[in-house]
Amino acid sequence: MTPRLQNKERTIIMVTSKKTINSTVSETNVKHKVAMLIFIICPILGLIFAIFSTWERYVTILDIALLLGLWLLTGLGVTIGYHRLLTHKGFQCFSSVRFVFYALGSMAMEGGALTWKAVHAVHHELSDKEGDPHSPLQGFIHAHCGWLFTNYSDRVYELRAHFMHTDKMARWFERTFAFWVVLSLVLPATIGGLSGFWSDSATWSWSSAWWAFVWGGLVRYGVTNHVTWSVNSICHMFGSRQFSTDDQSRNHLIVALLSFGEGWHNNHHAFPTSPRHGLRWYQFDPSWYIISTLRWLNLVWGLDKTLPDWQHSDKLIVN
Repeated sequence: MTPRLQNKERTIIMVTSKKTINSTVSETNVKHKVAMLIFIICPILGLIFAIFSTWERYVTILDIALLLGLWLLTGLGVTIGYHRLLTHKGFQCFSSVRFVFYALGSMAMEGGALTWKAVHAVHHELSDKEGDPHSPLQGFIHAHCGWLFTNYSDRVYELRAHFMHTDKMARWFERTFAFWVVLSLVLPATIGGLSGFWSDSATWSWSSAWWAFVWGGLVRYGVTNHVTWSVNSICHMFGSRQFSTDDQSRNHLIVALLSFGEGWHNNHHAFPTSPRHGLRWYQFDPSWYIISTLRWLNLVWGLDKTLPDWQHSDKLIVN
């Protein structure tokens, strides 16, 4: 075969491969956008349905317990597991502790562990600049949840691929994410159905299973995710600044209360690896209180390397 024909075949193969890759990426992006649309609309519909239904049916203690309990557990899975442990390595812990927090974070249904980590890492690299996955520079709605309908940048895919080779446990959770999503929805429904055995009928209750699914599944998912999204949007537009950073991060009390301490976002951007976000004594940070308790129980360690001496930092803004 002549060199000219070889080059021609090589060119044809390269073009064909490029088209195949582009086609695959395009199909993945479409599936991603459809999935995001479903994941955003379903909790909203569930909340509307639940609110209107309360006019005809009292909400049970079990419904509220599942809503609050799973919100607390999965929310802490995100704040402690996904964020402060996996992404920023704010502390070290036993594999069993890591497993629990990764599982709870996955059940929050905010994305696979390593995808979440990659997106957040890019956010810190390009915070409030071009390329930031959820910058309010493109508007509040985009920063809150609109960014979920855009394609991930090449940098996100690059980091995710890198992380897949460096963290075996997180890689396993990334690959089994669908299982944790199903478990997150089936668990409250199962608990609700089994509650029928505690009643006078002493049988499985499909009605209780359904309402537990609505409140402990759909509504809880919507609350958890909108609180996380509020950190991306509200905490880059509204609030106070305790430290000078090269972005628009803000501290916001209400978001901090709802997000288990994540709302002290300016503090976090000033000291990303710190497992403590509420640096002042009055800055409520339950995620830190839990980490501190685990340290007291000798289940986590390494905090002396990541806790900042913020009082003497040149980033501190003198009021």
